[in-house]
Amino acid sequence: MSEETKVRTAFTKDERGILNNWAIEPKMYFDDKVEKKGEQKGEDRREEPLGTAKLLNGRLPMIGITLIVLAIIGITLIAIA
Repeated sequence: MSEETKVRTAFTKDERGILNNWAIEPKMYFDDKVEKKGEQKGEDRREEPLGTAKLLNGRLPMIGITLIVLAIIGITLIAIA
């Protein structure tokens, strides 16, 4: 279980001796176990409610803004009369 870890450094040193360090990104990998768990549980059913949620998230604010504008117009008309 003892794995040797390779120390990687990322820096440059200029003529004045000033170090410029930068990060080394880790090697990317794909975890196949996560995809297999999702297929077993049947997450395909999740698409339908998400579409409804997106639709409501777009329409409800517009309905609210319209009601506010109509209320302001109504208050203005009552104040004028």
